[in-house]
Amino acid sequence: MVNDHQRERTDTLIEALPYIKKFHKDKIMIKYGGHAMIDETAMSSTARDTVLLKYVGMQPIVVHGGGPEISRSMDKMGKEPKFIGGLRVTDYETMEIVKMVLVGKINTEIVSKICLHGGKGIGISGKDNHLIQSSKQTPAKIKSDDGELLEVDLGYVGKIDNVNPEILDMLTENDYIPTISPIGVAENGNTLNLNADTVAGKLASEVNSEKLIVLTDVPGLLSDPDDPESLIRRIRVSELEDMIDKGCIQGGMIPKIQTCIDAVNNNVKTAHILDGRLKHSILLEIFTKDGIGTMIRK
Repeated sequence: MVNDHQRERTDTLIEALPYIKKFHKDKIMIKYGGHAMIDETAMSSTARDTVLLKYVGMQPIVVHGGGPEISRSMDKMGKEPKFIGGLRVTDYETMEIVKMVLVGKINTEIVSKICLHGGKGIGISGKDNHLIQSSKQTPAKIKSDDGELLEVDLGYVGKIDNVNPEILDMLTENDYIPTISPIGVAENGNTLNLNADTVAGKLASEVNSEKLIVLTDVPGLLSDPDDPESLIRRIRVSELEDMIDKGCIQGGMIPKIQTCIDAVNNNVKTAHILDGRLKHSILLEIFTKDGIGTMIRK
């Protein structure tokens, strides 16, 4: 006789079937961030879930950040991070540390965990095959303490000019899970530091990804930032733009939301903001009717 626990597990599998069929062979862009990047167990769990997506017929692509790890490595090397008006200045020495941490440490750790769980993980950066062609960001305008508007050169910080998705198409067609470090290449060959959320959103659009999933350390978009229970489960782009205009979305959530808006306005069907601290949040979002985070659609 089937007990309640067994019936519950069976119902979960049955609930997942329509979504497995619907997203079969679709690309799923996942931006690893927050807890999923810092905690070893969380990173391993996220990697395992990414591999599961591959084995049920989807084509996951991973983009990762690494800000906290970069700051820790700079501290160990005696290199003091420089911020002006809250913006990090990336000089040549800092850029060398950024490359070392993103490409040499974090990327290889994620790939290792994907492979450990049976996936064909492969690490690349935005420099490989000119995947992300970039140019130096124009000087940022910030206000000094006395209110004067200053132009600040942020150094080796770039903006995305063009994406060449050929290498991603080749890898996904051959069952690899590409894991991408968010650095770009300038015309002169220089390496430029890029915002990982922006990279994930831009790549998702260029490869016609079905979904963009952004892992964070919050449950999703909250109508009240101080109330974790005020999660907005589904929202349209037009409603989000109104919330931004009214100042309802603030701080570090603004660039993440803007990335999701841009992606959904450019070929991506839905964008999702999920709590990477929760085990299997990716699977619960994709394979269940109610999901677990915030889904953004056009």
